[in-house]
Amino acid sequence: MSSIRIRAISSFHAEFSVPGDKSVSHRAAILGGLSNGICEISNFLPSEDCLNTLKAMSALGAHFEILEQMEGYGPTKLRIHGRSMKLTASEAPVDCGNSGTGMRLLAGMLAGQPFTTELFGDASLSSRPMGRITIPLAEMGANIETLGDKPGCAPLRIHGGKLSPITYEMPVASAQVKSAVLLAGMFAEGTTTVIQPATTRDHTERMLASFRISCRINGNTISMLGGQMPESCRLTVPGDISSAAFWLVAAAAMNGSRLLIKDVGLNPTRTAILKVLSRMGAHITEILHSSDGEPMGHVEIQGVSLKGTTLLEEEIPNLIDEIPVIAVAAALAEGDTHIRNARELRVKETDRITTTVENLRKMGADVEEFEDGMIIHGGQPLKGAEIDSHGDHRIAMAFAVAGLFAEGETVIHGTDCINTSYPGFAYHLEAIRQERSNPADFVLPTTRL
Repeated sequence: MSSIRIRAISSFHAEFSVPGDKSVSHRAAILGGLSNGICEISNFLPSEDCLNTLKAMSALGAHFEILEQMEGYGPTKLRIHGRSMKLTASEAPVDCGNSGTGMRLLAGMLAGQPFTTELFGDASLSSRPMGRITIPLAEMGANIETLGDKPGCAPLRIHGGKLSPITYEMPVASAQVKSAVLLAGMFAEGTTTVIQPATTRDHTERMLASFRISCRINGNTISMLGGQMPESCRLTVPGDISSAAFWLVAAAAMNGSRLLIKDVGLNPTRTAILKVLSRMGAHITEILHSSDGEPMGHVEIQGVSLKGTTLLEEEIPNLIDEIPVIAVAAALAEGDTHIRNARELRVKETDRITTTVENLRKMGADVEEFEDGMIIHGGQPLKGAEIDSHGDHRIAMAFAVAGLFAEGETVIHGTDCINTSYPGFAYHLEAIRQERSNPADFVLPTTRL
């Protein structure tokens, strides 16, 4: 098990890019494999989660070629050979690793294939609820067995076949559930409709449009006619704003700092982190330079003394991955920050409410825990501590940021998990820790094949 040791820094001036968006990379691998030809994907995220989805599609017959790769991790540019919606049965159970996104989206797609597939994952993934997708997929006619030790949990055995369209009103706002139903709807005869209780990430809808699949969107209602063939295309994955969020918080909380994150995704359903940091007082400028498919551009942030805020209920679904590092920002801010209506955090890779609260308290922060969130009473000096990531990549990275502000040494244990979403995090952290500002110091190692 690896660890990271961190001490406080005195300045932060940098500009760099973060690796490709995790959510977009998953969907590119799946829809590329379903398309009617060869797709070229640039800036693919070579994280463990996305590589597991890519390998799953390959095991199902949608093979890929590596054009460029990140040394020690995997492909960043590749060609996917689409199967025109007709995959082949995998010879072995399919490993989804730690990825709830991968498992849920693959399950939706596999529900419409004429064979049986078993999906499994690690201990963390096997403890996460899958009933939220198996219920609507069963309504469409899918036969899915949940084989886990806990009821309704993975492994999943999916007996695919003919599907019927449904109108599904989601009880919980979830882009993963929406996407699973829409992917299944591609194989149904008729119109499948999903009604969201709140706006969620719209990467699937945007990606479907890039593959020339027509959806009708009316507010939080999305409808799609089944039987449409995804057309092969070229895609560039934007940088992941959820990965950028760690550095955005670090810069925002440090007086006099300046950070430029280049070529990052600026999808409006993902930029709530910028709104929250702006409310806390940070000076932020967005420079949009591409709006086709996924919006992309630069974000510049200048640090100030932050003040507490309240996360709005409607923001929570689109902030769920950023809340641990927002909690760190709140601990560094003056005043109280209220994070409520975030019960979904309890069924992520860890119970992120408890792990965030416990680790903040270890570092000297004043935090109250509630069933659906927390209140952070900011302004207490942070002290170095030994932090357990509990195998959760976002907890590990959030508290690495906290260590940049803490007196003494902070040690994060169990940092291997970071590779599930941010290969190269350690390179960027080291450059920031050494207070470098040359863009060349932040370039991740790549090899052209």
